[in-house]
Amino acid sequence: MAKYNYATIASEHGRQSIMGIRLKRVYEAVADDDGYRALVDGMWPRGVAKADAALDEWCKQIAPTKDLVKWFDHRRERWPDFRVAYHGQLEQADNAILDRLRAKADDPGLTLVFAAKDTECNNAVVLRELLAGTNGDDQS
Repeated sequence: MAKYNYATIASEHGRQSIMGIRLKRVYEAVADDDGYRALVDGMWPRGVAKADAALDEWCKQIAPTKDLVKWFDHRRERWPDFRVAYHGQLEQADNAILDRLRAKADDPGLTLVFAAKDTECNNAVVLRELLAGTNGDDQS
């Protein structure tokens, strides 16, 4: 099984950035440098008004299935298997959506918005890996 270097994919306040793709919790304040903001969860986050989220797109079509989310339950010991399963789902996803998000990463930059409390192990991390062409493995 692959080793994961969470330090390489995490930074303070969940504002990780790889190749112009930033991750940010929906509960964080919107910033001028967020660029294109895309919510990547299948369900709307609790307690957030659509206007306050300031989203450019809600990509619920590429969110992990409800069954996968329920199984994962944000349990760290399940993270490696979740990554593999969700990556497989993304490989079957609508390429037009993925291509549009890749293009937004180049200009004006892309922020994948998510609701999970865990900023290191969530679906946005996996999606960013796919969009950026990385796999999250420890390269050391």
